[in-house]
Amino acid sequence: MKKQLAAKLEARSEQFVQRRKIEEEKIIKKQQSMEKRKAEIVKVIATGKIVSREQTDDQEQIYYNVHLKYFIRQGGHFYLEEEIENRKASFFKGAVFEDVELPVIYPKESEEDPLIKESRNEQRAPFYYDRLKAVRYAERWWNDYNPAYKKFDVDCTNFISQCLHQGGSPMRGMPNPSKGWWHRYRSWSYSWAVANSLKNYLQTSTIGLRAREVRDPMQLKLGDVICYDFQGDGRFDHNTIVTGKDAAGMPLVNAHTYNSRMRYWAYEDSSAYTPNIKYKMFTIVDDS
Repeated sequence: MKKQLAAKLEARSEQFVQRRKIEEEKIIKKQQSMEKRKAEIVKVIATGKIVSREQTDDQEQIYYNVHLKYFIRQGGHFYLEEEIENRKASFFKGAVFEDVELPVIYPKESEEDPLIKESRNEQRAPFYYDRLKAVRYAERWWNDYNPAYKKFDVDCTNFISQCLHQGGSPMRGMPNPSKGWWHRYRSWSYSWAVANSLKNYLQTSTIGLRAREVRDPMQLKLGDVICYDFQGDGRFDHNTIVTGKDAAGMPLVNAHTYNSRMRYWAYEDSSAYTPNIKYKMFTIVDDS
């Protein structure tokens, strides 16, 4: 079975590079996105790791992760994009009859309490946002989980909050989960861990962690945040942090839940993408 999985991974890698007939939607989207950007996948390396397995008399299901590394050329610029793909392979009497990606579900979070507005008497302590430190953290933990923080099943916003905090953004509002932006291992604010709530906080905060919305992704700097409303229904599902720029000056991002690094910001190759997608882009404001 391991040999069959290895052969599947090798064939999958070749599909991302070669322009032959492809039936899988993700690979089609990936190649279309590259064409729009005048970029090219030069090479793909895929390595698999078995997570769990389920077995009956004649059937076996193997759940495994695929670590995909895309070597991308855009003009004279080269960079490496990485992602972790969760898959399930089904075997019948030792032969593969199905091998599919498990889609990432970005659930509509249960309605959190509205954020409490800041008091005019609350003082604003100055801070400096260390963008490079935030990016280094995003690079270190893009495919891992820092034990100093709680891990969530849907971990994208928790991960972005960690990056912002490691860059020097100050917590405030404890212990009220509806106030401010903060985390302690057994408790946290809605804005720390819920995608839509962090978006709301970045839009409105004037104390501590603050941000300014921009319309053009090229205005974003390293360490800035992009929020995603995949369905376009006004409730945001996902957040990423800018960790690089491509040859055209467009953002590349790191994220959790679908763990990825140096991914093109628009997420057009995501299984969650819809034509109704909306973005909110925030550049972090500090006192430098």
